[in-house]
This record gives sequence, structure tokens and C-alpha cells, in this order.
Amino acid sequence: MGELAKIESFCELSTTNLSFKRDVSKEEWMDVFKALKQVEGCVQFWIGDCLAYRQQKWGMYDDIAEEIGYSKETLKQYKTISEAIEPCTRVHDLGYSHHREVAALPPEKQELFLNMAVDEGLSVRELRAKIRNERKEIKLASLPDEKYRIIYADPPWSYRDKQDISSLGGATKHYPTMSIDELCSMPIMDLAQDDAVLFLWVTSPLLNECFAVIEAWGFNYKTSFVWDKVKHNMGHYNSVRHELLLICTRGSCTPDNVKLFDSVQSIERNENHSEKPEYFREIIETLYTHGRKIELFARRKVEGWDVFGNEI
Repeated sequence: MGELAKIESFCELSTTNLSFKRDVSKEEWMDVFKALKQVEGCVQFWIGDCLAYRQQKWGMYDDIAEEIGYSKETLKQYKTISEAIEPCTRVHDLGYSHHREVAALPPEKQELFLNMAVDEGLSVRELRAKIRNERKEIKLASLPDEKYRIIYADPPWSYRDKQDISSLGGATKHYPTMSIDELCSMPIMDLAQDDAVLFLWVTSPLLNECFAVIEAWGFNYKTSFVWDKVKHNMGHYNSVRHELLLICTRGSCTPDNVKLFDSVQSIERNENHSEKPEYFREIIETLYTHGRKIELFARRKVEGWDVFGNEI
């Protein structure tokens, strides 16, 4: 804490007061503000690192929230981001909010964008835009130049709330998310044959917004499957234990095999964030027996499917 050390000789701090030990120059007075600004950008990391130590030594830390007056969500956010960004990567010239923007990126990208923020004097909003633009360019450049009859997609939806950055399973801890506008701008319509089907995963909070994506991609909603995960999961209004797999078509693309699967499939979720049961792929392959297939935002290559995703 270089700035803080500079003011110790002429400034005294307590929990309720800042006082000067002697008369100071204007330059020294400005140093006080620089020190306070530096502290402001460090507290969240200090708390996060302290919580990480606690969990390594004595387990979870729910009791500390009541003790120090922070919400559990806030504490978990601090810890998640502190764990995501190594101390050697953190930039003392930037505040916590800048670091939060890069937390979901690989270490080399964290360093790249943090240094860019310093060199170009980027605000938090400007840094966020830079990250989104690069991600969008990479994704669009790597889309295949083919036409597909069957498209299976599990988009990295952005929830734009605390859940996105909390350790309760928020998306950005696990992968870079995309906004509705970013998803809509993807030229998925160009990937689809005139007669095609889209199987689209979506969660309940984004059910209304996802229809803009379906329309932008050139499809019409038809019906859905419900994945009952068996295990409960924390939500804002209820204990959410399901996700939806929407079936959408372009042109005429009814199933090749007339087999009626139960619309509710109860399959216990595993511990891998957002991973979907392979049984749903089997349902798709049973219903649609021919035609070129692609999985968007895939995590691994599957025989018989083309794939697109930043984890491949």
C-alpha cells in the first residue's frame, strides 16, 4: 500500500475520523485522497482473500455475515472474484469494479484487459464494452460455413444481477456470458436450412427475453421440454429445480420419427455448472434421424455433430 504508507507521517486515521498531525502542503493533501482511493479499491479484495483463508482452514463462513454486517451474497461475490484473479494480476491503479469485469476471463486475458484499462484510461463501462466486442468478434469469426437442419443451443445467458457474479452458481464465474443483443446479433439464421429445427435451452428468468433471440435467429416457437433436475436450486422467488428446452422451427420441420416423449424429464443434475443431460441429445437424435446437426456453445465434440463453442 504505497499511497497509504506515504501519509502515515502526517495523517492519522481512525474508524470515525481523519486528522492531520501537522500542517501539510497541497501536494501532501492530494496524497491523502490518492491513499483513500487506493483503500477504496482494495477492501473488497482484502475481504475476499480473508474469506478464502477462512474456508481453507475452517470451512464455510455463513456466520460471519451477521457478525460484520455484510450480506452473504456480497461476501460470496468478494471471495469469488478474489479467487478468480491472482494477486500478481491485480492492478493497484484500478478499482475493484474494473477487476470484477475481467474475473470470468482466463488469466492472460485478465492481464491484457486490466493493462488496457490503465493505458487507455478506460471507465468500467468502456472496459466492459471492449471485452464484449472482442468476444463477439471471436465467436462470429469461428462460426462454420455450413447449413444445418438440426441446431441445438445452450447459450451463455447473462442475468445482469448479483447471481451472475456470486459463488452460488452465477454464470460469469464459469464462462463469459452474452447479452440478449449479442445473441440476437449472431448470424444463426445463416446456419439454418430453409426447413430446420432449433432446440434452445433457457431458464425461467429469461423465458420472456429469449423469444427475441428465437425471432432474430429466424425460428418460431412450437413447444418445450421441462428438465426436472430433482435437486433444488436457490432462486429469488422459489426453489428452482427445472430448465426449459424450447423447440422452435423454421419452415416445415416436424420430427422424422413420430415418437412422443414425456414433456417432463426428471434427471438429477450433476455438479458441473449448466451441464445438460445427454439424454436430451438422444431425444433429438431419435426424433430427427437425418440431416446435418450442430451444437452451439458446445463444451465437447460429439460424434455426428458439428460444434461451436469457446470451450472446444
